[in-house]
Amino acid sequence: MKSSAIHKEPIDKLPYHAKTPEHYIQQIEPSILSSFTPEQLNEIKIILNHAIPKNSPKIVDLRLNVDLILSRFYVVLLVGKERRKVQRHYVTRGLTKVGNFVAAIILLITLNLMITVLICLLLYLIKSAIGIDFFHQSHLIDKIKEFLY
Repeated sequence: MKSSAIHKEPIDKLPYHAKTPEHYIQQIEPSILSSFTPEQLNEIKIILNHAIPKNSPKIVDLRLNVDLILSRFYVVLLVGKERRKVQRHYVTRGLTKVGNFVAAIILLITLNLMITVLICLLLYLIKSAIGIDFFHQSHLIDKIKEFLY
């Protein structure tokens, strides 16, 4: 039977970065906590210390809130030194693999189109600056106005 006085402080009161191994050990029921030997408590503290993520300094730490009419989103951009393990082991299967492939193709096509448009625009500007007219009395801006109106 558990009483409400077992836990000294709710685990959610402290901010995440302020939680220490001792904080988590205090959440253990006192009768169980008293049954641990000092060696066991020391090993639990060591393991908790390894399990609690450590903050690392960031070069860029940009956090933005985007308020839309129906919902609210957040954008986080963090740039810092890579401290995670180099090799990540996860297998992509089925729909995820297809989705990644489709997303990569769409990104490549979009990038290709953007580069093509920029090159064409640059060539047109160079042609106009030099004064070359391929079609007399006809310019791109006139064709755009004609198309829109």
